[in-house]
Amino acid sequence: MNPLETLIRERITAGGPMPVSEFMALALGHPKYGYYNKGDPFGVDGDFTTSPEISQVFGELIGLWAAVTWQQMGSPEKTILIECGPGRGTLMKDALRAAANVPIFAETIDIHLVETSETLRACQAKTLSAHRATWHNTIETIPEGPSIFIANEFFDALPIRQFQKELGGWSERCIVLFDGALSFESHLLTEEPFGLPRYTNVGDVYEICPMALTFVDQIAARLLQQPGAALIIDYGYERAMPGDSLQAVRHHTFTDPLTDPGNSDLTAHVNFGALAGIATHAGCTVFGPVRQATFLRALGILERTQTLLGNALPNQAGHIHAATQRLIDPLGMGSLFKVMTISHPGAASPAGFEKHPEKKGLQE
Repeated sequence: MNPLETLIRERITAGGPMPVSEFMALALGHPKYGYYNKGDPFGVDGDFTTSPEISQVFGELIGLWAAVTWQQMGSPEKTILIECGPGRGTLMKDALRAAANVPIFAETIDIHLVETSETLRACQAKTLSAHRATWHNTIETIPEGPSIFIANEFFDALPIRQFQKELGGWSERCIVLFDGALSFESHLLTEEPFGLPRYTNVGDVYEICPMALTFVDQIAARLLQQPGAALIIDYGYERAMPGDSLQAVRHHTFTDPLTDPGNSDLTAHVNFGALAGIATHAGCTVFGPVRQATFLRALGILERTQTLLGNALPNQAGHIHAATQRLIDPLGMGSLFKVMTISHPGAASPAGFEKHPEKKGLQE
């Protein structure tokens, strides 16, 4: 039994059933034993691979998207470029390389990274050693000013609460000790949680991510004061749907979320509808969500890939083609991942969200 599981068991014994959100927060973010504080989880040798690690084209297109967004913001003299959950720093590095093609924009950039893991901060500092960046635990300490947010696979790792509809009302799914093992158990609530759908069936499970809603509310508050936009890319659904989406991944294989906590990645699907609702209610303009394939095609992923193929060695071409195909595959990341932008009131349609004819090229 690892130290984190021992701590979780002690808390359950002392305080009773532990909500899924508390378990998830401990498993991912405990300062000593949490998953993201123990090493580099990315890539072939880690537990999962994100889009920036699959292809450099992904980050490059995000960098060019940011440049176009900056122009739509009125080309401010200073731009706060913020990435939430920067991973290894790969996306930001590729984005800045592409942004250098728009020198006037590149000169305005002030880089800020939202990252709580000291381990990942060190990795990001190494990747971005050629650039000056400032790290934050939350967006609350980021200076004011025209801002562009990037959040790729950030929201899916924020702790969720799970609720199940019972004959007598709603219950919350918690972690308990049963026959000496960590186990899920539902506990009936005396009050109906805010944000759950009104019409449901007995047995349905619904998820709410309070941290995600608060985070978007904070972003919206900033965008109401200064021009800017937030680009959110993640896997999830357009509106609340019943189902248990909590999953654990270790060595690129799904595993039991309650087994060996702190040593596997825990994620849940993102409810884009809930995020859009918070931003719209605050007064911001929301675009999307659209499929990742639609977004990347609109930004020119096929054209950029062809350019890379034209300059590639024979042993590189297959990898480049396969990487792009993986990002836009309609049976995989191309459809599973969604893209949404939150912008200041009255903002024009950002790049990637305009209506456009379907492009031909690599197989969808």
